[in-house]
Amino acid sequence: MSVVCQNLKYLRKQKGWTQQEFADKLGIKRSLLGAYEEERAEPRTEVLEQVSDMFRVSIDDLLRRDLGSQKDSFLEKRRQQKLGNARQAIQFVPVKAAAGYLAGYNDDEFIEELNTFTLPMLGAGDYRAFEIAGDSMLPVPSGSVIVCHKVEGWEEIKNNETYVVVTSREGIVFKRVLKSNRAKSRITLVSDNPQFEPYPVEMEEVLELWQSDAVISKSSQQSRMSVNHLADMVSHLQDQVSLLKKKIKD
Repeated sequence: MSVVCQNLKYLRKQKGWTQQEFADKLGIKRSLLGAYEEERAEPRTEVLEQVSDMFRVSIDDLLRRDLGSQKDSFLEKRRQQKLGNARQAIQFVPVKAAAGYLAGYNDDEFIEELNTFTLPMLGAGDYRAFEIAGDSMLPVPSGSVIVCHKVEGWEEIKNNETYVVVTSREGIVFKRVLKSNRAKSRITLVSDNPQFEPYPVEMEEVLELWQSDAVISKSSQQSRMSVNHLADMVSHLQDQVSLLKKKIKD
């Protein structure tokens, strides 16, 4: 990678900007910035002038000096800080990024591009947050953000708890998970809204499992249900779970 292309990427990451955010500030398309960073195109003079003014670094340094090579560089300090706090940073996957997440969930660069936040009440752990859509988990409303910690495999699943399940067939879903000790190759995904039927998923289709720790939603998003309707839902769900457990034991 040429020095100037490397420096553009370094300076962007120094600010913690995504490619889209940096491109917007420069008034260019994200694809063009990507071409610069990947050395598929040379930055135009006016772009270099903007970067020079934005970061208070000379154009000569942009073109000739590796700004991230020093051991005491900002990026190196940020990298060390992230290593120390990696288990506290929460990457956020919005609904609009769901399709990209299926392709990039195991790609460090893709994950690094996701916006992050922290929550003071969470301890150490590998956390991620997913925005959900739909009414299958009412009373949790569509648009809520589910904060989760990573679960590795079938053995760590806690029966009848809620999870964000990433599968190759269904994509990203938020469901209650039931498992059978007799069929470790399969789990059953259950909606809290009884209008949605449970369905089985083979473990070989599961790409990731994230157990929910917290739900974040706007007060305006909260469902306004009558007490009787909510009681009916809970009763129906209990009957549904009891029936499923009986089928699993049989």
